Amino acid sequence: MSASDQDVVVTGIGLTTALGETALTTWAKLMAGESAIALRQPFLDLDPGPLAMIGKAPVNLSAMTRRLALAAWKDAGLTLGTGAGDNWGDDCSSDRVSDCATVVGSSRSHLQVLENMSFQQRQRPNYIKGDWLRSLAHTPALTVAQTVSARGPLLAPMAACATGVWAIAQAADLIRSGQCRRAIAGAVESPITRLTLAGFQKMRALAQTGCYPFDIAREGFVLGEGGALLVMEPAAAAAARGARVYGKVLGVGLTNDSHHVSAFDPTYRMGWRAVEMCLARSGLGASEVDAVHTHGTSTVQNDRMEASLILALRAARSPGRKRLPVMASKGATGHTLGASGAVIVALGLMSLYRQRLAPCVGLHTAGFELDFVHRGEKARLEKLLCFSFGFGGQNAVIALGKAES
Repeated sequence: MSASDQDVVVTGIGLTTALGETALTTWAKLMAGESAIALRQPFLDLDPGPLAMIGKAPVNLSAMTRRLALAAWKDAGLTLGTGAGDNWGDDCSSDRVSDCATVVGSSRSHLQVLENMSFQQRQRPNYIKGDWLRSLAHTPALTVAQTVSARGPLLAPMAACATGVWAIAQAADLIRSGQCRRAIAGAVESPITRLTLAGFQKMRALAQTGCYPFDIAREGFVLGEGGALLVMEPAAAAAARGARVYGKVLGVGLTNDSHHVSAFDPTYRMGWRAVEMCLARSGLGASEVDAVHTHGTSTVQNDRMEASLILALRAARSPGRKRLPVMASKGATGHTLGASGAVIVALGLMSLYRQRLAPCVGLHTAGFELDFVHRGEKARLEKLLCFSFGFGGQNAVIALGKAES
């Protein structure tokens, strides 16, 4: 199939995790089976625990967001000031087409800043913080738009841990509908805050020693810092400017359980519906999926649900295609909450581009009969799914395709 404006491709990746500051370092360390999780105590008034931190202190979200935006833009072969006009001809002056959309979410956004402001006010009742507007939920999206001079639609979705996939899905829709001819999309997170740690500890969701996705000894998730931003555009536009393409965004399935504030619907009905919708919208059959990069939080509920969905997907495949490789990366990067879906999509695109499966770091003794990837390995990959599931039963499944030669 020739490139068309309906094919949305990814030409740039900006990725930062505790595992590595760049996409290349994160990928290399993940493939080597390394983990960034270590015992840390960022706040002396809270007990130490396993965390995946970029530095010794909680990362500055605005600074990290700017670095990611610049990295994605440069990786796409773009220079600042090329948000509009390059290789688009007369379309740039059309009222129907904006230049570049920004779709960037975060489940915590600047909670770190708000907590600090609250602390300062308790210490000094007359304390006034003049730049409080910069702590609002949409600030990461605004920061990205200002960094790359994107003047198209600006969206700041929030869907708990499904935020990153939701952002990428919205960006793809904006491009396909002609509302923009390029987008920078993804999610960022700086979740190491007192409130976040105390809240998850109260829920007993945090691990005590480490993150072991799908392992019989799994004990909860480990918070991690980081984010991922993608430069997305029509395949025809990417081809016209000779851009390197990591892969295609094929389709997305998005559902909601409407069941509980944090627990999944135990029937997993809407989770499976998200898988079905994703396959249908991508024009894929179950047998065409070459691998799955899971959400893999290492919690009892999440891992059990994802295992059930993958077993159902495997059962729907043809007899000769029963094996379905399963990847999980949070044992290496920690759980970046709202950014986790974008991080997984970025890693999925690198799997397609490099034709390699990433290992399930932290998995020692599997608690489920799935085809887990235990070490980085070569594979023939054409299509893969990325899973992302958030509190409240927010289910997101996205299909990615290999770039055409």
